[in-house]
Amino acid sequence: MARALGILTVLLLVAGLGAGLGWAPRDAVQGNVQRIMYLHVPAILTAYLVIGVVLVASIAYLWTRRMAWDRLAAASGELAVCFIGVAIATGSIWGKPTWGTWWTWDARLTSTALLFVIYLGYLLLRTVVEDRERAATYAAVVGIVGALDVPIIHFSVQWWRTLHQPATLLRPQAPTMDRAMFIALLVNVLAFLCTYAYLAARRYRLLTLEAEAASRAWR
Repeated sequence: MARALGILTVLLLVAGLGAGLGWAPRDAVQGNVQRIMYLHVPAILTAYLVIGVVLVASIAYLWTRRMAWDRLAAASGELAVCFIGVAIATGSIWGKPTWGTWWTWDARLTSTALLFVIYLGYLLLRTVVEDRERAATYAAVVGIVGALDVPIIHFSVQWWRTLHQPATLLRPQAPTMDRAMFIALLVNVLAFLCTYAYLAARRYRLLTLEAEAASRAWR
């Protein structure tokens, strides 16, 4: 199952990047620099989903105290940092030719940077607290609190005046982009989601093996 998912992920990534970089037309205003969207938007949307998984798994762990939920939260938390990092990096690359600067303290950019720092702290917390149950509990609280930043990020372009453009896919109205662009973007979103699913499954398996090895060592 994992191998099949891995193969599907690679195929989708190749197809999505090929469609975004070659098949989809150039943007009439921004030109080829707009093609960074096919990485930037899927990265942040996947980050939203991953943080949602951390939120659900954290609540489930606090409710049940089952370490399986904590392992799912831990695996997803690591990947959340990766996807947020990709979103920030690609956004900066996109912003330089579009806004004339790599970074500005725009409301969306600032709230996204805050989310990145929160989840870096989430990972750090898991390494500095030696007791596994205490670390899981503290991390669950941070995971829940961190998720509260997601709606702030998403709605920041509506609540405040920002340089960042409105949402591309998650918007009340139907997207107005060219059909080829829309299809290429959806393929890349699916590819990123599959990437998360594959990596999370592998990381969860590794964490399970580590827990089993630690349990045998204590006997």
